[in-house]
Amino acid sequence: MTGIVNTAQAEAWNGYEGGHWAAHADRYDDVNSGFNGYLLDRVSAEDRVLDIGCGNGQLTRLAAARGRSAHGVDLSEPMLATARARASGVPNVTFEQGDVQVHPFTGGAFDLALSRFGVMFFADPVAAFANVRRALSPGGRLAFLCLTALAGTDLGRVFGALAAYLPQPTGPDGSGPTSFADPDRTRAVLTEAGFEAVECTRVEADQIWGRDVPDAAGFMADWGPVRHQLGQIGSARAAKATEALAVALEPFAAPDAVRLRGTAWLVTGRRS
Repeated sequence: MTGIVNTAQAEAWNGYEGGHWAAHADRYDDVNSGFNGYLLDRVSAEDRVLDIGCGNGQLTRLAAARGRSAHGVDLSEPMLATARARASGVPNVTFEQGDVQVHPFTGGAFDLALSRFGVMFFADPVAAFANVRRALSPGGRLAFLCLTALAGTDLGRVFGALAAYLPQPTGPDGSGPTSFADPDRTRAVLTEAGFEAVECTRVEADQIWGRDVPDAAGFMADWGPVRHQLGQIGSARAAKATEALAVALEPFAAPDAVRLRGTAWLVTGRRS
């Protein structure tokens, strides 16, 4: 793959992180698909949709079913392989490996850019969104989901149980998965990138993390950011952290699944 400037993320998403997401595509969709409607409701029949950080391609396929076409772009070849396999036979879906910060999109090729938790890892977010803006037709729209700050959320409560053993796996707000947790920063980035009418609306959805507590705790411990932090401490301390994670998940267990109430910012804007 050429034309990559976000090399650290490319390494992660073509290594363990991308492999884990590809191998557990259905499970990650169980975590995130409750948020799909917030994005898909914005797709009209004539829209040419760009899916940023498309991953395993569920949102791309669903957008294609509502719009004229959908094109997914991602750094991760393991996930793109899954996306292509699952979209086999769907004529108006395409996928491409690329770094959105510098990818040579055809100017004005899309009417709507979407992303489901795929925009939080840009090394230079202003450059990335400016490039997305160039890919949009005049008046083209942008809508994406990103994590809120974790404080006061179900996920924050669960990760808080790990605090005695390891750092927060999301990193400080302003970087990593919570890089757009501050709406003021988000509006500033998008405005500098050439978007207008930027709005940030807090939304919620149920997220299924596993069929029972041991299953959910094991899956969450294998999630890339948590796994990385667990690998930085001794095995005995890591075992205690995993036990604490399971205890923290118990209040969210129901007979059929472990559900956390997820929170996100729905960010929308328009090419100026």
